[in-house]
Amino acid sequence: MTLPERPLVSIVIPSYNQGRYIRETIDSILSQDYRPIEVLVFDGASKDETVEVLKSYDAPELQWWTEPDRGVVDAVNKGLARARGEIVAIQSSDDVYAHGAITAAVDAFAEDEDVDLVYGDVEYIDAASRVTSRTNLPPFDLREYIGKLTFIPQPAAFFRASAMRAAGEWREDISYAADAEFYLRLALRGGVRKLDRVLARYRYHEAQRDKEAARIPPHWEKAVLPWAAGKDRALRRTARGGVWMVRHHYTPEGRWMRRTYLAWRMTAASPSLIRQARLQELIPFAWPVRRLLSRIKQALGFRPRQ
Repeated sequence: MTLPERPLVSIVIPSYNQGRYIRETIDSILSQDYRPIEVLVFDGASKDETVEVLKSYDAPELQWWTEPDRGVVDAVNKGLARARGEIVAIQSSDDVYAHGAITAAVDAFAEDEDVDLVYGDVEYIDAASRVTSRTNLPPFDLREYIGKLTFIPQPAAFFRASAMRAAGEWREDISYAADAEFYLRLALRGGVRKLDRVLARYRYHEAQRDKEAARIPPHWEKAVLPWAAGKDRALRRTARGGVWMVRHHYTPEGRWMRRTYLAWRMTAASPSLIRQARLQELIPFAWPVRRLLSRIKQALGFRPRQ
């Protein structure tokens, strides 16, 4: 689909009790070197300073609503339904865009009419906005995405509104994998392009939703069920291996027997995943033995390696 010369870009921000960070999020959008934009904040009746922050803005591009909702998926779907732009993005209320991100995304869509989804790398920041690391993601590969060997960072993703409407809204039944499954639907209907530049900054902090680790694996498993149970043997192995890998990743290290079992299950499902497990997790009892030896060394006065 051909875009206008200067397409409207809609940024949807679901929000709940992120008053500490949402100003930085909004400022990172309003300071972009691209116009026209619209910023749509859907707040779930926050009990902190969020509404006061929103009231402080006098920007024609910004619209906001505050009312009880059913969670982040409900807020996102409200935003997607209201977005008027030809290009749309969803930004978390504690993450921020890098300078020039919107221009880079619009240029990428203009260069290739077959691309429906564009994303870039992210820098990881802490609660004080200090950069701690960054991603260097490879070009998009659908098979690796289904196998959870790569990912699309939500803060750095943009998509065509026409593709969004064809794909449908976020699924509430898999809320902890809703963004990943939505991008999968977009990828299945059109082209995906990964840009080799940082488009956003993803914040790690104590109040984060993705710390509810136990809920993520079953939601991801449900998201890739069509491939994990499909007829394509290679893709089925990749999808199943990814499911076991996600279970392994979100199992606490202290549950070493469970992690060893899951490490073997994921490598059995897809042998290439052996590189995703540490060697000690493939050897039964290696983790507790190593921990015991470490404690003995400390008791004897040996200092840990720096």
